[in-house]
Amino acid sequence: MGASLPPKEANLFKLIVKSYETKQYKKGLKAADTILKKFPNHGETLSMKGLTLNCMDRKQEAYELVRLGLKNDLKSHVCWHVYGLLYRSDRDYREAIKCYRNALRIDPDNIEILRDLSLLQAQMRDLAGFVETRQQLLTLKPNHRMNWIGFAVSHHLNSNASKAIDILEAYEGTLEEDYPPESERCEHGEMLLYKISLLEECGLLEKALKELRRKEFKIVDKLSYKEEEVSLLVKLNCLEEGEKLYRVLLTMNPDNYKYYEGLQKCVGLHSETGQYSPEEIDKLDTLYKSLGEQYTWSSAVKRIPLDFLDAQKFWDAADNYVRPLLTKGVPSLFSDLSPLYEHAGKANILEKLVLSLEESLKKTGGFPGRSEKEPPSTLMWTLFYLAQHYDKRNQYDLALVKIEEAMQHTPTVIDLYSVKSKILKHAGDFAAAAALADEARCMDLADRYVNSQCVKRMLQADQVSLAEKTAVLFTKDGEQHNNLHDMQCMWYELASGESYIRQGELGRALKKFLAVEKHYADITEDQFDFHSYCLRKMTLRSYIEMLRFQDRLHAHAYFRKAAVGAIRCYIKLYDSPPKSSTEEDDELAKLPASQKKKLRQKQRKAEARAKKEAEVKNEEINVGGVSKSGKRNVKPVDPDPHGEKLLQIEDPLMEAGKYLKLLQKHSSDFLETHLLSFEVNMRKQKILLALQALKHLVQLDAEHPDTHRCLIRFFHKVASRPAPTTDAEKLVSGVLDAERPTFSQLQDKSLIEANNVFLQQHKDSLMHRAAAAEMVYCLEPNKKAEAIKLIEESSNNLASSNGSLGPVKDWILKDCVVVHKILVATFDDQDAALRWKNRCAEEFPYSTYFEGRLCSTLTANKTPQQVHENAENGSLEFSSNGKVENLDALKNLAI
Repeated sequence: MGASLPPKEANLFKLIVKSYETKQYKKGLKAADTILKKFPNHGETLSMKGLTLNCMDRKQEAYELVRLGLKNDLKSHVCWHVYGLLYRSDRDYREAIKCYRNALRIDPDNIEILRDLSLLQAQMRDLAGFVETRQQLLTLKPNHRMNWIGFAVSHHLNSNASKAIDILEAYEGTLEEDYPPESERCEHGEMLLYKISLLEECGLLEKALKELRRKEFKIVDKLSYKEEEVSLLVKLNCLEEGEKLYRVLLTMNPDNYKYYEGLQKCVGLHSETGQYSPEEIDKLDTLYKSLGEQYTWSSAVKRIPLDFLDAQKFWDAADNYVRPLLTKGVPSLFSDLSPLYEHAGKANILEKLVLSLEESLKKTGGFPGRSEKEPPSTLMWTLFYLAQHYDKRNQYDLALVKIEEAMQHTPTVIDLYSVKSKILKHAGDFAAAAALADEARCMDLADRYVNSQCVKRMLQADQVSLAEKTAVLFTKDGEQHNNLHDMQCMWYELASGESYIRQGELGRALKKFLAVEKHYADITEDQFDFHSYCLRKMTLRSYIEMLRFQDRLHAHAYFRKAAVGAIRCYIKLYDSPPKSSTEEDDELAKLPASQKKKLRQKQRKAEARAKKEAEVKNEEINVGGVSKSGKRNVKPVDPDPHGEKLLQIEDPLMEAGKYLKLLQKHSSDFLETHLLSFEVNMRKQKILLALQALKHLVQLDAEHPDTHRCLIRFFHKVASRPAPTTDAEKLVSGVLDAERPTFSQLQDKSLIEANNVFLQQHKDSLMHRAAAAEMVYCLEPNKKAEAIKLIEESSNNLASSNGSLGPVKDWILKDCVVVHKILVATFDDQDAALRWKNRCAEEFPYSTYFEGRLCSTLTANKTPQQVHENAENGSLEFSSNGKVENLDALKNLAI
């Protein structure tokens, strides 16, 4: 580096490099300018100055200088390396790899460039190139431990675990007998455990076990050692040894559920389905009783039997498990037991059990069969559990009775307000739920969780501005929205996006969904530093696990929700594109003079507000200044805070396609992925791709209402197409004719007949009837009244699994909302929609959407006494921003 310079300038060049590495950018710039005064065309100095400016957020100047330096010295590996570093800083890894390869053509044995190239290859999953580069590094520097390990890991990632084992064994052959020294024992032990995991992955179980035991004294992590040993023993069917070792592990951690599962496997009492014969249940019961005597303080040993016991044994075990937790006051008891509600009959047993406890507590002050009195709080926690139980079973009246009784008993417990808020949310009263959540938040202003729950409820009630103000209470001062974004607060952005969609503000919704997508891009980028760190620190098993997690990152539920939300927005944009300024002017001209004046005033106020916000942001930026290193403390100003530019895209479906590809690749087992694929491709007139999506839908769930809609719509659309004329159209037509008989629903049936069969098969399901009605109207528009009648004749039957107190009906609130929207949007029948709304208002009296008689929108303007007499649902007095106005209304409400 700097070899063409005189000694004095060559030393200055070294100072530039050192200043860059130590982040003393101003010092580096000064040295660069000194060299360039004498040698203005020195390519390497120009490149290094550009790299330094890049670190000071002067990217445009940086690129100009680096390109100029490369032009002046095209055969300098330093210039190409710096150009690659510049691209790497902008995450343009493909271009960076090209630059590194050009640098290596000039200096093929440069260790630093090879190392940087290997990191990029690992990041981009260029696994063949990664193997090649790591091999070259090992050849150049074989006495460096990291090169051996990197070469082994590269082969492992390239699906060649056996080669990785050979490399690690060759590396061990270079070590002395007394290796490792005390300072490297942890790292060497991790390497040995990684090697054992490779042997296990290759199916060499006996060799892995032998190697593990032989190297036991060199492995520092004794817990991982024991877990690996017992895993190998079970796989080798050495169950007696495995049982002994699992019992040893349980003495170390008697609350680890995996150890109990392993122990059950060793004694032959494990079932993947959770189904056991009566004999197996007796044996398991005996096993856990003996374990319970040994580990008296373990909660797991008491909780696990509840999964397999039934009838009276389940009652007894549940009784023993629940009582101490109610006495202690454990708020999470219901969350702990809620998985049992999926088991037939256990929910009814739990209900009867807790009701018996409640009755005894009210009568005697203690539990049944015991003379000791319980603390007063025990009754409150029992009522708390029952409220959540009835909420789980959609018996909202009973749930509100219990939670109100608990609140009257102890009105200062925050969890009671949070659970009542959740019950009202499930019942459909989002505004009252938000008000109660805000009341809970005000009871403990330092609790971030309660604050977050309050924000969620506000967003569900579409109180977005209030939710923003509440959310930023736990962010740093300054640009709070940027703080929420920097904190990667994805649940908030997703909930905000959903709220904006409901309000029809697609620009703002897209802004939130795309912010979540940006977070996942950042998470992918964040793995970069670990490629060198993990090899250096030898955390190899965690490193491989992290890379595999990164490979399936876009299958995560939050990304899926964001992608689905973005695609829905783009589809709506395509169906209803935003009006151009000329169209808006034309519509404005048609309005009366008074309305024109009001609209213009509103527009002027909005413009003034936006201008003021921009000025405030600019002031904050100017205050920032420049740091000591020369880097500007400037946060980029969002040029489109409301997402208005996102609405101006020319081809919304093309944008939707970008996210659809990711969903198809990583979330192909979700019905919604293929529903969206069908909708997008039908709009694009991509018939064969729509057919492919339809086949996936049928494969995943042939009886789903949405699958039926897509099936009938697709072949109705195909039948209405004009006769094919070109060769391509004839080919497509031939494929469609060949594929139609493969759908069993359509074999030897017309579309009308297939729809009637579907209706008969699912006549008791509201959503299936609604889908069939839609298709009647689609196939025969003249039968609109008949189609609407199909929906209106739906009956809300009692559900098959009722609680011991009160009936539970089949209909779900969100399904009824969807049906109402179908009547409004698809059938365009306001009378039918009103009839449906009135009917659902009776079925869901707390629903604000249907304006049920007990919802908060009808009680908001009443006095506390009127609320007490008429509401009967525990809703609150609250202001337009969702803040509870009268705490007495909360305390006095009774069912």
